[in-house]
Amino acid sequence: MKTKSDVVIAGGGLAACIIALRLSENGLKVAIVEAGEQICGNHTWSFHRTDLAPQDYERLRPVVVHEWAGQKVLFPRFSRSLTTPYASITSDALRKAVHAAGNIETIENTKVEELRANGVLLDSEAEVEAPCVIDARGFATDDALRLGFQKFVGVEVELGRPHGEEVPTIMDASVDQKDGYRFFYVLPLSPTRVLIEDTRYSDEGTLDFEAVHADVLAYAANRGWVVKELIRTERGILPITLAHDARTYWERIPQHVAPVGLRAALFHPTTGYSLPMAVETANLIAGLGQAVTTAAVRKAVQDFALRRSREQAYFRFLNRMLFQAAQPRKRYVVMQRFYGLRQSLIQRFYAGRINRADKLRIITGKPPVPIQRALRCVSETRALAGN
Repeated sequence: MKTKSDVVIAGGGLAACIIALRLSENGLKVAIVEAGEQICGNHTWSFHRTDLAPQDYERLRPVVVHEWAGQKVLFPRFSRSLTTPYASITSDALRKAVHAAGNIETIENTKVEELRANGVLLDSEAEVEAPCVIDARGFATDDALRLGFQKFVGVEVELGRPHGEEVPTIMDASVDQKDGYRFFYVLPLSPTRVLIEDTRYSDEGTLDFEAVHADVLAYAANRGWVVKELIRTERGILPITLAHDARTYWERIPQHVAPVGLRAALFHPTTGYSLPMAVETANLIAGLGQAVTTAAVRKAVQDFALRRSREQAYFRFLNRMLFQAAQPRKRYVVMQRFYGLRQSLIQRFYAGRINRADKLRIITGKPPVPIQRALRCVSETRALAGN
């Protein structure tokens, strides 16, 4: 059986759904093919309001479920409140928006067997033909990328009494440091409901879910919070880029494939977050107009990805400082120092838009890591070689 669409997207994650919604505004018919039970999975995607341009935030607002006027961090040496607004979207909200769009078709529980320049072959032996085929099937390892990992387990709980938290705690690094840089992330969803995540910047890309889940509940108990009900859990292992040969990475992708999102290594190199870049990519593809083809999308996204990779070289250097120069249990010192900087610089850092003065300010002063170990982190070529 053959069906036709203007655009077919392999994979139904964050980038796929944001792109599909953006293209549907242009009147294009979009098909999303997802191997899992449902598109969007089970996630909470959060971002700083300053990560997005105002017009992009307004476009995303219908799927924003929670907003806060500020945020805070805790470290062994200090705590700090920031006035940067913060927001979250959820899988449920994004999924509902996609299903409500009349010109987006979702094909779930179905694997893509083959990507073609003008369509996809499904494991059901059905075909979806489209002049534009986009690959959004998630991260793929490659030796042109050297990685650390941000891994987490989040538990949404209903408490027996109010928690008293007014704004998110982006990082509570006052906890025991194990498995690398470790902090707890706390989102107050209602006066008695909270999402608690145990997050670790680790050298290993494996996750002991049961152990970390138990640690989350122990953290809640240590805060004096009595858990009345477990609502849901989520987990993730995000790539953190230590070194990247972007040109080689793209040369290995077949010419008839147009990757986006994590598949195109389009994520913040230090946080692993991909929502802002997914929005930028959606705008980029929508800007191609009605004549959206696989070749046009590939060229536009590749040019964008190569440019962003050059811009992100400094972030990768800082990541090497965090992962390779700092001892695992002392990595928190790097972030503790960073959060002592100006709020405006912190905002630009998370948005991936730091300037020359920011770069100088970040490394000015006494290094938070041994200088000899820091010097060994300068060369990205050496890091790619595994030295």
